[in-house]
Amino acid sequence: MHPSARKTFNEDFTPQKYQAFLNRLNSGLHTDVPFRVAETPVFMTADFTNKLIAAGDDIIDTILQPGFKELTERAIPDKWRVANETGHPHFIALDFGICKNADGHIVPQLIELQGFPSLYGFQVHLGDTYREVFEIPADETVYFNELDKDSYMYLLKKTILGPFRPDEVVLMDVNAPEQKTAVDFYLTQQYLGIPVVSLSDLQQLGNQLFYETGGEKKRIRRIYNRLIFDEIDGDDTIFDRVVDIRRPLDVEWITHPNWFYRISKFTMPFLKGDYIPQTHFLHQISQIPADLENYVLKPLFSFAGQGVIIDVTENDIRNITDPENWILQQKVNYEPVVQAPDGGVKAEIRLLYLWPDGDAKPTLAINLARLSRGKMIGVRYNKDFNWVGGTIAFMPR
Repeated sequence: MHPSARKTFNEDFTPQKYQAFLNRLNSGLHTDVPFRVAETPVFMTADFTNKLIAAGDDIIDTILQPGFKELTERAIPDKWRVANETGHPHFIALDFGICKNADGHIVPQLIELQGFPSLYGFQVHLGDTYREVFEIPADETVYFNELDKDSYMYLLKKTILGPFRPDEVVLMDVNAPEQKTAVDFYLTQQYLGIPVVSLSDLQQLGNQLFYETGGEKKRIRRIYNRLIFDEIDGDDTIFDRVVDIRRPLDVEWITHPNWFYRISKFTMPFLKGDYIPQTHFLHQISQIPADLENYVLKPLFSFAGQGVIIDVTENDIRNITDPENWILQQKVNYEPVVQAPDGGVKAEIRLLYLWPDGDAKPTLAINLARLSRGKMIGVRYNKDFNWVGGTIAFMPR
C-alpha cells in the first residue's frame, strides 16, 4: 500500500476529525449510515492498482467468452429463474483480498464475485466526504479508466436509466426502506431522480407493472433490481400476496436477477490465473486434500458469508448431502497492509463495473473497500474493533 499517503493521513488523524467526518457523511441523508464506516480509506500504489485491473480483466474475459450462459445454466435455482433474461449483466462486482504471495509480494486474490449491483451511489458520497474532511490530495482518485465524478455519473445514468425517464425506472427491493443498504437507495434516488419502491408496491395490470405516486399510477419500464431472492426464500406464499416477478412481464431488468446466480461463487471453478485461488465443485473432487487447513468450504446458494465453513474437516465434507451445491476453495491469507495507529489491519477491495446497453463490454468504474481485524471480512466478525468497516480505496491518477 502507499506508504507516504498512509504516513500523512495517520499523522493528521484525530478522533475529533473522524467524528466530523461521520457528521458530514450523515448530513442530509435519508437516515444515518447503519453500518460501521472505517476511520480511513485505503491508499493503493499504482503497481497494486495495475495488478487489480489485470486480475479483473482476466475474469471479465471469462464472462465475455462464448458459451458462458450455457456454462452457468445450473447456477440458477429453478424456483428463482426469472423470465426475459438480458444478454449481459449491467453490474459486476469482484471482491479481492489483499494478500502476500510466496515471494513476499503484495497481490490481490479473488474472494467472491457477483452479477449484482453494489453501493454505486453511496461510494461517490463516501469518497467525496473522505476527500473533503481529511483533505485527500487531488492527484488521488477513487475512479478507474480516467473517470471523474461527472463522467462516472453519466455512465451510471446511462446504465440505469437507458432511454427512459427517471419516473419510468424504479429501484426495487423487498421492504426497501428497511434495508441496511437503503442509504445507497436514497442517494441513488437523489442522483438519478428515480423512485425507491418495495416489492409490495408493484401493481400488475395485464403484463405491465405500475407504482403509485400522488394518487396516480405510473408505468414501470425498468426495474433497477436490488432484491436478492435469499431474503424471501423462507416465505413460500409471498407471490400469493405480491406480484410474481418471475413471470414474463413487459418490463426491463437492470440487472436481470438470473445474473446474480450466473456470476457468483458458481463461476469460481471456471476461473484461472495468478490472482484466482484454486476452487473446485465439491462433487468433482476425487480425493479430499490432506491439507484441509488451507481450504474453505462455501455453499453456492447463500450470501453475506452465511454457511461458510472456515476450519474445514473431513467430516464436514462427508456430511454434506448435496456436494454439487458446494465449492472447496483454497484459503487466502490476508496481509494486514493498512497501518492503523495500533497495528496492521486486513483489507478487501471490490471492483465495481458498469455495463450499459450498447457497450461491447463492462467498464471498471469505482471501488468499495472493507477493513477487518476479525477472522473474516464482515460486520459480524468485527464487533468492538476500531479502524474497521466500510471504506473506499484511493489510487494515483
